[in-house]
Amino acid sequence: MKGKQTVRGMVLSMSVIGIAAASMYMFIPHDDSADPLKPVDYRVELVTARRAAPYPVAAPVGLPETWKPTSVSYDRQAGDAWHLGYLDPDREYVAVEQSSGPAEKFVREVSRQATRTGKTLRVGGEGWQRWEGPKYDALVREEKGVTTVVTGTASQERLTEMAEALEAKKS
Repeated sequence: MKGKQTVRGMVLSMSVIGIAAASMYMFIPHDDSADPLKPVDYRVELVTARRAAPYPVAAPVGLPETWKPTSVSYDRQAGDAWHLGYLDPDREYVAVEQSSGPAEKFVREVSRQATRTGKTLRVGGEGWQRWEGPKYDALVREEKGVTTVVTGTASQERLTEMAEALEAKKS
């Protein structure tokens, strides 16, 4: 008799818990269509990097809201490395990378081992080198004291769109 009471009590308890969980699920609002990606506000880091970096720091201006900033960093110890990551409207990754360190090593690192193609591209009146890799492609511009890389899994058109939107400033 005691064994049946234990099983009966367990079944009743599980039923009560199941009803409570189902009612909470029904009455707590949830939106499965909402985008789980929360854009990063990088304004403070941009101002800080522009004050600290020995070169004009680049950030996009005028991109549509369909471009979502996802990551930002500035590392003075690693060659004054500036990083700003985005997801483009096609949900592909695009990053703006800058450094005052050795160019070849920096480009290979941030572009995940892309290699120089020997092709150049005019973007916004500037010459950019085209690099291609197994995972990321890149557009690279070397100037006195700074290497700027636009890299990622996005298409050539999206990388070019990001490069066109870049505005470099020094505070």
